[in-house]
Amino acid sequence: MALSPQEDTNRRMLRARDEMDRRYAEPLDLVALASVAHLSPSRFGRVFKDVFGETPHRYLQRRRVERAMALLRQTDRPVTQVAWDVGFASLGTFSRTFSAIVGCSPSEFRQQTEVVHVPTCFVAAWTRPRERTTVSEKQPDSGAD
Repeated sequence: MALSPQEDTNRRMLRARDEMDRRYAEPLDLVALASVAHLSPSRFGRVFKDVFGETPHRYLQRRRVERAMALLRQTDRPVTQVAWDVGFASLGTFSRTFSAIVGCSPSEFRQQTEVVHVPTCFVAAWTRPRERTTVSEKQPDSGAD
């Protein structure tokens, strides 16, 4: 059974995203990821955003922050080591990115985190970083409560 062009594109994009998930802590460049999807780098960036709703760079940042959150919860490694372990080359970039996505610094996150005896798959789903929105981006309340 032949795939439709959209299904083929989606599968190639999933392969590229899987590569990002596997190698999140390594330096990844757009050219290498685009080659996994058999697209030019500029086309890859546009198609990735169309398929997943965010740029490849932002997706990789969120994945790295998600893994950093797990390390901050589960280990006592210094924040600098956690930043390096998840692929950030600079503590400043890590802290700025972490704060923008999570809403607090890595140190504050670690202090706020309680030890919870819940399967890690549930914790990961509940605490997955979400894109923050500003007040002006929020949809008006329909008033139906």
